[in-house]
Amino acid sequence: MKAERRGTVSKFGQVFRLGLGYLSWPLVFFGGLLGAYYAFASARPMVGFVAVYAAAVFILFLLERYIPHERSWLQSDGETVNDIGHTLATKGLLQLAGLIAAVFPMYAANILQPLAALKFGIWPSDWPMVAQVALAVVVAEFGLYWAHRIAHEKLFFWRFHALHHSVVRLWVINTGRFHVADSLFKIAMSQISLYCLGAPLPVFWWLGAVTAFMGILTHCNVDMRTGLFDYVFSTPRLHRWHHSKDLREGNMNYGENVVVWDLLFGTYYNPDRPSSTDIGIKGRIARGFLAQLAQPFTKNGVREILGLPKRGL
Repeated sequence: MKAERRGTVSKFGQVFRLGLGYLSWPLVFFGGLLGAYYAFASARPMVGFVAVYAAAVFILFLLERYIPHERSWLQSDGETVNDIGHTLATKGLLQLAGLIAAVFPMYAANILQPLAALKFGIWPSDWPMVAQVALAVVVAEFGLYWAHRIAHEKLFFWRFHALHHSVVRLWVINTGRFHVADSLFKIAMSQISLYCLGAPLPVFWWLGAVTAFMGILTHCNVDMRTGLFDYVFSTPRLHRWHHSKDLREGNMNYGENVVVWDLLFGTYYNPDRPSSTDIGIKGRIARGFLAQLAQPFTKNGVREILGLPKRGL
């Protein structure tokens, strides 16, 4: 009797885990956006959004331990403190700077009427906000796609982007492991077009929300079954291929939120087999937060990133 009961419980656990695998991605993403809706409608929208974002991170942290995609990735790689530092720098200070950069020109445009007429007459402000946000995601993604692709194909930019690819495990905490210069480049490529088209401030807020939730989902170490979502959004499955050491796999799937431009430009990669767990770069990234920030600015630092011996040795 006890053996049968244990078997029933075990079978229920397997079914429950499988169900979580299918439901976790849409629940975290769309649930996070629902939380963002209420946060943006509150008296303190940014505080509310941070609370919703923190809750989503915590949920993914728990799921990583209950249904991990790769169990070995639960082991520490010694980079947690650095990952948090880069996240605070890129997702905190730079996002705030980006928000200020978006807000200030809008106020300045009220004074510079001739320029305002040129800048703000194109965006379809009469559309429902959902449609405006969808358009903003696709427009911004064009810039993000090319910023990301250029960072892989041009050495000058790869020296900064390599920090993000240096991780040997993917988990929710190293989502924001980007060099500040890399993040500035992506912000400029994605948001300038929206500003020139005259997108209103709430659209920038929603774009930030979509990017924030998509970011923690693409990096999470959760066994998610994303199915048809793989052909619309950048999912954990697609992003794991992008982190592969094999450049035939790694130089694909550049989309950060949606995969429309990967599909159009021939860089969509989603073979019918488990996505790669052999991730990282051939070079070496410096140890320590400040050393990692400084490394791309020195000749020997760049050689280390590329896996080349230092000069003079």
